[in-house]
Amino acid sequence: MTAATKPTREISFREAICEAMAEEMRRDESVILIGEDVGKSGGIFKCSEGLWAEFGSNRVIDAPIAEEGYVGLSVGAAMTGMRPIAELMFGDFALLTMDQLVNQAAKIRYMTGGQCKVSLTVRLSMGAGRSSAAQHSQSLHALFAHIPGLKVAIPSCPRDAKGLLKSAIREDNPVLFFEDKMMYNDVGEVPEQEYLIPLGQADIKRSGSDVTLVATSSMVGLSLAAAKVLAAEGIEAEVVDVRCLYPLDADTIVASAKKTGYAIVIDEGAARYGITGELASVIQERAFDWLDGPVLRIAAADVPIPFSPVLELPTIPDVDRVVDAVRSLRG
Repeated sequence: MTAATKPTREISFREAICEAMAEEMRRDESVILIGEDVGKSGGIFKCSEGLWAEFGSNRVIDAPIAEEGYVGLSVGAAMTGMRPIAELMFGDFALLTMDQLVNQAAKIRYMTGGQCKVSLTVRLSMGAGRSSAAQHSQSLHALFAHIPGLKVAIPSCPRDAKGLLKSAIREDNPVLFFEDKMMYNDVGEVPEQEYLIPLGQADIKRSGSDVTLVATSSMVGLSLAAAKVLAAEGIEAEVVDVRCLYPLDADTIVASAKKTGYAIVIDEGAARYGITGELASVIQERAFDWLDGPVLRIAAADVPIPFSPVLELPTIPDVDRVVDAVRSLRG
């Protein structure tokens, strides 16, 4: 029985994250959680609520405000056989951990010829839209997808969040797990029984024949909303959820673009040197002879993210931009 056919119930994205960690901690005593306020208070976004009470302070560890320190500690713990989950309160703070993640975690397995592995999961938030300003609203997933040795997961719904996180925790290589902070309250169907979603497997969230919308994280929901608008105009959009930036399921993305003849890539990261450019290149290189128009990109504005909602919201992709892009492609 697959995850799609198992009995389900509706829970939030936040609850799906917490369930995944709880199940893996019960299954494997080497799994620990460390981060700022992840213990008794349950985390700033309440994703670890109840874990401290069940597993105690030896396995749910409140860290000081020292991301560089506790991520380095987590890399060392992973090297000695533990499976730590390090939570960064905001993804922006990952910039403080670049040496530990980029120079250490990503390279140790290669440099030791496979003798040493780093089974580390780093959970971190991304996304704008809640007036958290320029230092707490960035989407930095492209930085880590660029680094050989790191895997990057980027779920768009509660079901995928749980299945991908469980796979990430069991992975023998470091995984950066990006959670859009605007989705924590989103509710969706999640199987009651245990299931895993393999890293590197994209998902067709909506079938269509006229245009392919390739989307990441919260941009998947936005693309599905745009697809409804387009359907009323007789345009059937296929929505491809990337789910993982690395490993990337290029085959599913390319096959969809070949089928529809048009492709638009939507991501909340900044446009320049970002995810939209990489995915557009993959489509252009592998599906060129099947395309009836250029691959378009929709991304966040190349500006620091403003605090004021009046200024902030226009920097983020929205439904109208996607709909207008499709109309421009199809004349």
